[in-house]
Amino acid sequence: MALPRALLFLAGAASLAAALEPGQVLVVVNDNSALSRSVGEYYARRRGIPAGQVFRIRTTDAEEISRAVFNRDIAAPLARALRDRGQILCLATTAGVPLKIAGSDGYGGDQASVDSELAALYQDIVTRRPHRTAGLLPNPYFQARQPFSHPAFPLYLVCRLAAYSFTDIRSMIDRGMEARNRGVAVLDTRGDLDNQGDTWLISAAARLPRSRVVLDDSRAVLTGVRDVIAYAGWGSNDKHHTQRDPRFTWLPGAIVTEFVSTNGRTLREPPANWIFGAWSSPANFFAGTPQSLAADYIRYGAAGISAHVYEPYLSNTPRPDILLPAYLLEGATLAESYWRAIPSLSWQNIVLGDPLCRLQ
Repeated sequence: MALPRALLFLAGAASLAAALEPGQVLVVVNDNSALSRSVGEYYARRRGIPAGQVFRIRTTDAEEISRAVFNRDIAAPLARALRDRGQILCLATTAGVPLKIAGSDGYGGDQASVDSELAALYQDIVTRRPHRTAGLLPNPYFQARQPFSHPAFPLYLVCRLAAYSFTDIRSMIDRGMEARNRGVAVLDTRGDLDNQGDTWLISAAARLPRSRVVLDDSRAVLTGVRDVIAYAGWGSNDKHHTQRDPRFTWLPGAIVTEFVSTNGRTLREPPANWIFGAWSSPANFFAGTPQSLAADYIRYGAAGISAHVYEPYLSNTPRPDILLPAYLLEGATLAESYWRAIPSLSWQNIVLGDPLCRLQ
């Protein structure tokens, strides 16, 4: 006999009662960036991260770096430090730590986000040899149904404390600490029910209590919804979505995911009058593409969002039908929820938000 959804919620929350703790987080700060230092200090103070778990590197604060710079300035010193910190499960990179690694594109390419490569660093430490960088690696935590731990799941959960400004980042952290389990999940399809992404959105809606779902399966774009705790949709890949701000009323702890290829390509703020548009209109390009930007949602009031620094392909975007039940029903932290929903490592994905954020 199936359990009522209310009982399923309680059972799920109990199953993930052992959430991540501050003592399991290493904060990564670039000492060459004043912003990175400020963010790391603020987060460590707010979350009670031990001083010995704020790890300092020295590298460029450019968003895009070479593989050689990543290996020398970021991966190598972190690997040395983490060998002596077996309790660390999660890395919190900060604004001012490089964002992405240049390289070749396509499924066999070696372009990647810094954070996704750091997620795979645990495997390198255990095996004492570097992983291959051409193409993606399967995420061993994808679709897991239990709390994250080592060595059961050989990766680090990596989240980035970053947005357009220190004010935005501070607000994001503060909102994550005030997260409460209330409000609705907004799921906005493109109205193409044969599309895999729309299928995942509809599946996510079916896995949540009906009273907590606002689902639109038409070609309209939802705006102005109140008390939003989660949002999943297509962003600028929905041709009817033309405004950067959906004018939602966001609740503390709200999370977002979108099927957008390059919404994490930069964390630089575009001009106030910039509007995303079509690939056929170069006038709408910012930082190389016309697509929507993840950091906008942090500015509007969200506490977390997944994004992509280069083209991930739809199959490697976070699965909303895994992400939203984990976060809203099962008591998982923001870091656990997103990385359970992301299929691959050594790829294009990033997660903006406090890894310890959890709905209470």
